[in-house]
Amino acid sequence: MSTDGNVQRTGGGSNPEDEDHHPIDGEIVKPKEDDPPSAGSDSRPEKKARGTSGGSSPSTTLQEVESAPRPPKIPSSRPPARTRDFGVVPIPYARQYHPERPFHFTMTLNIIFGFASTTTVANLYYCQPLLVDFANAFHVSNDQVSTIPTITQAGYATGLLLITPLGDLVRRRPLLLIVLILSTLLTMGVALSPNLLTFQILSFFLGVVTVTPQILIPFAGDLAPPERRASALSIVLSGLILGVIIARALGGIVADASGSWKNVYWIGMGLQAFALGLLWWILPDWPSKVELLEATQQTKSDKKPLTYFTILSSMAKLAVTEPTLIQGCIIGLVNQMVFSGFWVTLTFLLADAPYHYSTLKIGIFGLVGILGVITAPFVGRMIDRLVLWFGIFVSACALMLSQVLMVGAAGINIGAVIVACFDVGLQMQQVSATTKIYQIDPALRARLNAVYMISAFIGQVVGSAVASHIFLRNGWRAAYGASVGFVGIVFLALFVRGPHAGRYTWFGWEGGARLTKQPPQPITSDVEMGSRPAQAPSATP
Repeated sequence: MSTDGNVQRTGGGSNPEDEDHHPIDGEIVKPKEDDPPSAGSDSRPEKKARGTSGGSSPSTTLQEVESAPRPPKIPSSRPPARTRDFGVVPIPYARQYHPERPFHFTMTLNIIFGFASTTTVANLYYCQPLLVDFANAFHVSNDQVSTIPTITQAGYATGLLLITPLGDLVRRRPLLLIVLILSTLLTMGVALSPNLLTFQILSFFLGVVTVTPQILIPFAGDLAPPERRASALSIVLSGLILGVIIARALGGIVADASGSWKNVYWIGMGLQAFALGLLWWILPDWPSKVELLEATQQTKSDKKPLTYFTILSSMAKLAVTEPTLIQGCIIGLVNQMVFSGFWVTLTFLLADAPYHYSTLKIGIFGLVGILGVITAPFVGRMIDRLVLWFGIFVSACALMLSQVLMVGAAGINIGAVIVACFDVGLQMQQVSATTKIYQIDPALRARLNAVYMISAFIGQVVGSAVASHIFLRNGWRAAYGASVGFVGIVFLALFVRGPHAGRYTWFGWEGGARLTKQPPQPITSDVEMGSRPAQAPSATP
């Protein structure tokens, strides 16, 4: 390994656990220790021969060099440096990739990741409190505008499937700038829509490109050091949750105060444009994982190159062959069912007896959830110190407690509702599960995140429909009682695999039930080496 912070590696130990494993396209496969030296190392004697002086004549030395076998040409040991985005827009020098001057994941960068997540994910939820305004503005029925949230969410699901996996194939900086430019322009188009059909079409495509948070989350996982990964992810995820809460709570308030639903989207466009400028200024031009892996190859590989279609097909394989991912997806799906079901039925609960709250007061309850988001940095630091399995267990206990409280007193005492709104269990679960899934393989993080988020999205859709149906048919106790049952599924999925189960262990508690973390392990992944130098960096951007 280079001591100047370069991503170049010269070898590493093999993992016995993976000997019979057929790798996913793009998955890191480390060479064995007894592998032959690379072609780059064979070329060193040639360089030495040219500089030899003393006992050998220059002509003899030149003949020896020319007659020596030539090593095969291999890709450059360093990913190419870029100075412009899209060949036109200059990249700030401090954000350009230089192997001898590695990037450092700072708190400022982390907070900007969270802010960009907040401003973009809100696009999916601005429409929910504005449906009546849309019906009046476009002179259509409430039934016709009721399809807008579904269309927007369908676009989001499409983006999760087709765009977010690109994070394993291309550089994240230009990818993020492109999707943010498109979401900003489409938000402006939505605000200018002259009729319902145009609004619906633009809303679909706005949902497709509103995947900035799902590109930023695995990017943060790549850039953050292992001992700070959970903290970094908690800030980005809290920004995502904050965007959901703000859009739902403030969308209607802004429209009422300003007199037009269009002002909500104009504000959203301005916030995204501001986030775009921040990301252009601070996003590091980190090489793609394909570039990093090619740069560290010691010989030419017969393996077919990683393409967009192989990435999509490998996602299907990951979804059925990775026990840790499947466990995390089940837990994430069920937790999102509880989360979405709670917030959907909260409107029905507070608008009915004995509360009879107005829409404005109900919206204020959404702001209580912001207090829970503020705890994200503390939650992340705690998870960094815990075995991730135990973090999920604690979050499930907190979620169970809040739902039991709702079953007992939701329709009797408003204090129970306030406590449930403040619940931090969902955040702890998301951070713990995401961090655990990212440990599977750094080269697959974008695809792993896409599979996990698709399952969470399905949980949101199913949870909203099921909770609404139960609430309207059987009342609030039955609805929140069902949520208690859903949390029970989380415990079942969690206890099937112990905290130290191996990557390919489907069932069991191998490794025991120890709840303390092992000492930090050295970084062995080629796609992570460039972000953290082996020794003190020579320069800090």
